[in-house]
Amino acid sequence: MTSDGRRLALSKHEGAGNDFLVFIDSDGGLRLGAAEVRALCDRRRGVGADGVIRLLRGDGAVGADLVMELRNADGSAAEMSGNGIRCLAQAAVDAGLVRAGRFAVATDAGIRTVDYEPGRLPGQAWASVEMGEVILGQELPQPVEGRRARRVTVGNPHLVLLGADPASVDVATVGPRVESAHPGGINVEFVSTGGPDELQLRVWERGVGETLACGTGSCAAAAAAHGWGLVGVRVRVHNPGGTLEVALGAKQGDPVVLAGPVRRVADVVVDLDLLAS
Repeated sequence: MTSDGRRLALSKHEGAGNDFLVFIDSDGGLRLGAAEVRALCDRRRGVGADGVIRLLRGDGAVGADLVMELRNADGSAAEMSGNGIRCLAQAAVDAGLVRAGRFAVATDAGIRTVDYEPGRLPGQAWASVEMGEVILGQELPQPVEGRRARRVTVGNPHLVLLGADPASVDVATVGPRVESAHPGGINVEFVSTGGPDELQLRVWERGVGETLACGTGSCAAAAAAHGWGLVGVRVRVHNPGGTLEVALGAKQGDPVVLAGPVRRVADVVVDLDLLAS
């Protein structure tokens, strides 16, 4: 997708309900400001999304086929999104920038390898991504009564809170309170165990709010639960918007793989002057 004057063409995609607007910057000269990102992501006055992704071709300098730059719905920059990079993969394949199969994407958290398989129905696909090393931090004093807490890094910061069914949590109240206690903000996962090697998850995402799913959060939750001895190395994480699959490495330092469905929702052309008004 390209821009034409002040008209911007984007595609909208979702992975387990976590939705993103993707635009292709063919010549590397198109950047959106934070206010424009906020306007695009506004679910009543804009198009609506959890974030906006700028997609560029890779080159020898970055060592990857594609480059991803991600902005949260509030306009802030984000290091990584597991669902976002899977949505980017669909946009890139649909646009002919890469072929379906395996390709590399440069992100602010490092280069990530994606495996992309088109589905049998138009607009649907399955994508998995090597998320890099997931680093378990120390267990922390409980910021929420009755919930064990552990900090986890998945290229971005997370706090996993383990306890009762997340459906019982007022995420809109507790999430921002916990996030604000961490300088720079943090993604907060409310997690409970389900069946064997299954987790239930709700998430408060830094810079967005509660979302229907979180890829990096699902990886963080699986790694923390495994560290607590509650799940094995292959975990199904049930987000409100759908189920994501996490494969943990056999040993510490091995990359974690996130997999799940991705769907193209729409093509959108936006007049940025109208959006600004």
